[in-house]
Amino acid sequence: MLNAAIAFANKVVKDKQPIVRARDLKVEYPQADAFLHFARTGAASVSKGMPAPARCVDAVAAAVNLPFDAGLAAERAIFRELMITSESKALRYAFFAERAASKIPDVPDSTVPREVRSVAVLGAGTMGGGIAMNFANAGIPVWLLEVKADALERGVATIRKNYESSAKKGRMTAAQVEERMALITPTLEYKDIAAADLAIEAVFEDMGVKQQVFTRLDATLKRGAILATNTSTLDVDQIAKFTRRPKDVVGMHFFSPANVMKLLEIVRGKLTAKDVLATGMGVAKKIGKTGVVSGGCDGFIGNRMVEQYSRQAMFMLEEGATPQQVDRAIEKFGFAMGPFRMSDLAGNDIGWHIRKRRYVEQPELKYSRIADKICELGRFGQKTGSGWYRYEAGRRDALPDPVVDAIIVAERRELGLKTRKLSDAEIVDRLVYALVNEGAHILAERIAQRPSDIDIVYLTGYGFPVYRGGPMFYADQVGLYNVIRRMREFAANPHGDPAFWQPAPLLVALQEHGKSLADAPTVRAKRATPASSKSPRRSRAVARKTERPNSKRLKKTRPAKAASKRRATKRATPRSTKRTRR
Repeated sequence: MLNAAIAFANKVVKDKQPIVRARDLKVEYPQADAFLHFARTGAASVSKGMPAPARCVDAVAAAVNLPFDAGLAAERAIFRELMITSESKALRYAFFAERAASKIPDVPDSTVPREVRSVAVLGAGTMGGGIAMNFANAGIPVWLLEVKADALERGVATIRKNYESSAKKGRMTAAQVEERMALITPTLEYKDIAAADLAIEAVFEDMGVKQQVFTRLDATLKRGAILATNTSTLDVDQIAKFTRRPKDVVGMHFFSPANVMKLLEIVRGKLTAKDVLATGMGVAKKIGKTGVVSGGCDGFIGNRMVEQYSRQAMFMLEEGATPQQVDRAIEKFGFAMGPFRMSDLAGNDIGWHIRKRRYVEQPELKYSRIADKICELGRFGQKTGSGWYRYEAGRRDALPDPVVDAIIVAERRELGLKTRKLSDAEIVDRLVYALVNEGAHILAERIAQRPSDIDIVYLTGYGFPVYRGGPMFYADQVGLYNVIRRMREFAANPHGDPAFWQPAPLLVALQEHGKSLADAPTVRAKRATPASSKSPRRSRAVARKTERPNSKRLKKTRPAKAASKRRATKRATPRSTKRTRR
C-alpha cells in the first residue's frame, strides 16, 4: 500500500494534476436523504442502547447538508456530547477492565509460562467438542478422548457439522474445514494422550467421575503437563488431591458454546503454581478468549452470582410474574437473553443437578420448586424441544407454553400465595442487585481480584450489556446509597429470601465512607478463609468477619466531626433483631 501511495503521489506531480482540498469537494449522491434514513434504521436495529452509531450517521448527514466549516462544528459537537454519556464511560471502563484482568498481582511479568504445543480434551460432548475447536482454530493439535466409540463418533460429527456450517456462511473455506479437522485426533485410549502439554477434562459434573479421570491423567501424562478441569462449580482443590501433582492442576472453565463464548474463568487452587496460572492466561489469549482469574469457591465468580440471580427470577414467578415478562424486562435493560431463555439454552438439567446437591449440602437454602417440576417432565430446554418455552424443529424461537403456565399457577396455589403485579423496574433491580450483592461478598473473600474482573466475567460470559459496564460498575453509577436502599426494600418481602437481601458488609462500609466499589480495598483486606470447600452461604459468613477491617482504613478519610456525629447516632439507635441464618 505504501508503494502504491508513493507511485500515486509521483504521478500527480509528474502530470501536474490540480490538488483539490477536501473542503472543496462536493458530496453528490442521488437521493442522499433516503440513503441516510436507511442508514439510521440499520444502525438502530444493531446498536440497541448505544447512541453513538446513530449520531455517526448524523455526522455524515452534516457533511452532506452543511458547509464544510459548519459540518466540522457539528461533528465536534456530536463528539463532545457522546464523550460524556454513561455509555461512553462504560465502554471506556470495559476496555481498560479487560486489560487489567490479564494482570495477576502476585504473578510477576517475568514468570516464564510453560509451552503448550499439543492439547488433550477429555469428553466429546457439546462442551468438549467446543473446547477442541478452540485449539484447532488456533492451529494447535488436539486429541479428543472418549470412553465410548459411539459418543466419540457423534462428537467428531458435530464438530465437522459446525465447521461446515461456518463454511456455508462464508466464514471459512472448505480447505480450512479439512485443515482444522486434521488437527483433531479422536481416540479411546489414555495412552494416546501421554505426550500432551495440557489436558482439559469436560466430563460429567460429578466428583466421583472427576476422581476417576484425574487419577488416570496423573498416571498417564508426562511430567510438567498441566491438568485442567472445566468444572463449573466443583472444588478445584479437592480435584487436585486426586493427583500427586497439585501444583499442575488448575480450573479452566469455558462457557457454552465453548467455541463461541469469549470468557474463560481460570480457577486458582491453593497449590496451583504461578507458571501454570501464567500459562492459563497465555492459552486464553492464544485461542481468542478473555481470561479472568478466580479463587476457589462453589460456582467461582460467574455461576456463584448467577445462582442468586436465578433464585430471584424463580421467586418472582411464584409472586405473579411470567417467564416471558421476566425475560422481556431484563432483555429490555440490555441483557442478551433473560434467565429463562438462558437456562433453556444451557440445559435446565444442569441447574437441576446443582440444586439436588444443594438440597443435601444446604437443606436450609430456599429454592422455588417450579424449576424442578419443569425438569421432572424432561423439559431440559432447546435440546429436548421444550423447557421454560417450547421450540419447533429447526428453529430457536422461544414460544410461550401453556404447560409451563399451568405448573406455575399450581405451585402458587399450593404455596397459598396471593399474586401481585410486578413492575419491570422491580424485576430488573432484583436481578441486577442480586448480582451486585453476591459480587460484593466475592470481592470481600478475595475470590475475585478486583471489581472490574467481576464485570468482565459478566460482559463476556453472561450477556450483561456492555454499554452498562457490568454489574459492579453499574452499581457505582446508580450510587451505593440507592442500591442499598433498594436491597433493604427487597428484604421486607418475606418471599424473596430476606436474609439474602441484607446488604453485603463491604457495600455498607464503602457507602458509609463515601466510597464506591471501584475503591474496594480488597488488596489490603485481610484474606478470608479459603472458600473452595464451602458453600456460598458459609463463605458469606466468613466475609462478614473479614470485611470489617477494611473500615478501619477507611475511617482515616472520614471527617472527625461527621465521624463523631455518626457514632452518637449509632449509640442512640437500638440494635435490630438478630439476623437469621440463611
